[in-house]
Amino acid sequence: MTSMCFTLPLIAALVITSALTAPVHAQTFTTLSNFNDADGDKPEFGSLIQATNGNYYGTTYDGGKNEAGVVFEVARTGELSDVYSFCPQPGCVDGQNPWSSLVLGSDGNLYGTTLGGGAYGWGTIYKITIGGKLTTLYSFCPAGGSCTDGEAPVGLAQASNGNLYGTTNGGGAEHVGTVFEISKTGKFKSLYSFCSKTNCVDGSQPWSGLIQAANGNLYGTTYYGGANGAGTVYEITPGGEFKTLYSFCP
Repeated sequence: MTSMCFTLPLIAALVITSALTAPVHAQTFTTLSNFNDADGDKPEFGSLIQATNGNYYGTTYDGGKNEAGVVFEVARTGELSDVYSFCPQPGCVDGQNPWSSLVLGSDGNLYGTTLGGGAYGWGTIYKITIGGKLTTLYSFCPAGGSCTDGEAPVGLAQASNGNLYGTTNGGGAEHVGTVFEISKTGKFKSLYSFCSKTNCVDGSQPWSGLIQAANGNLYGTTYYGGANGAGTVYEITPGGEFKTLYSFCP
């Protein structure tokens, strides 16, 4: 689905504005580490987080010992090490191809998702210690068929109640994504299935995770759907009450 939501005069205005912007002061850029596939490949799908030990942690979508992605650690001095390589077992029951950034839980552990793998092949939510011990908390689509709980999770955030909230790009009642809640012990609950309204005016296929605002509610975006089919910004309460805030390309 392609939508052209701007005009040539607007593009020209943006270019002129950019040209008139004052130059940024020079910054010093330092490459800390380079991936070589064996230690991971394609780290671009998630950002880094800093753990309690001061080091940075992230994921790569590919590479590693089993070519299914890794969780890695990098020191501030640039020393890179793999904490965990996904898919060491047949069927990738631990998950494969992590997509999202890691979340540092209030318990000091790291939490993340994989786009595929797991017990049923549709992605996982996992916990991993900074020492590399991985626990799969949830495997999507346990009932098979339509995956009403969701499939292909793409992000996590920890809310003030201690639970984790995230989104899936597919699955759900209408097969175009969900919002879910999971406790740190693995208790899972689907909160919302996208495209529950005619013509998907609530949005469809979220590709990003959620943030929690000061009011306690969660906010996110969808790639498609909305009143104009070009994506939405939405608000959802921890209890699952959903509201579309903006539809792109008005």
